[in-house]
Amino acid sequence: MKKRTLLVFTSIVAVMAFAVSAFVYEQSQLRKNKTADTPVSELVRMHSPVFGAASAKVTIVEFFDPSCETCRAFYPGVKELVNAHDGKVKLVIRYAPFHEGSEDMIKILEASRMQDKYWPTLETVLRMQPQWASHDNPQPDLIWDYLKENGLDIEKARKDANKETVAAVIEQDKTDLRALNIKQTPTFFVNGQPLPKFGYEQLKALVEQEVKAAYP
Repeated sequence: MKKRTLLVFTSIVAVMAFAVSAFVYEQSQLRKNKTADTPVSELVRMHSPVFGAASAKVTIVEFFDPSCETCRAFYPGVKELVNAHDGKVKLVIRYAPFHEGSEDMIKILEASRMQDKYWPTLETVLRMQPQWASHDNPQPDLIWDYLKENGLDIEKARKDANKETVAAVIEQDKTDLRALNIKQTPTFFVNGQPLPKFGYEQLKALVEQEVKAAYP
């Protein structure tokens, strides 16, 4: 009888141990796959550049590398998604400097933001990407001559690009990249949801879905 009781007790303990280990494993997998369902609050920082109405209920977060050819190709379409929805959609830029030279270009973008020239500078940076962003020999300093046409105070921007606050922005975004397991650009989220499959049509469909849900 004692042996039977001991056997039953041992079986119960084994089942409980298995259940606990399964729960722990499940939680670890959820943490590992954090980007599968990420709150917008974890994707957006106070310093992140925003294009569109601040009050928009639909937020596109783009993890962006200024040297990335695909980011360059996507930009006009993403901008159009924001403009086409009359204040219902906004774009938030997060930096993902995966290529050599990208951090230097991000510093220039941030310096231009101090003069309220961020978006014109970004468009110039993308337009001239083939000239400065060669992956074999990136030369981000080439962009300065092209930025004069935007009315940027070049001397001031050169100084501002080296400020500690700019370096802190880049380091924070790099830290978040690692925490969110972002490994390629562009990576998009719409109201915290990743694209079901990468592509512009998939992005557009997810934006439309969220706009309908947010503005019934």
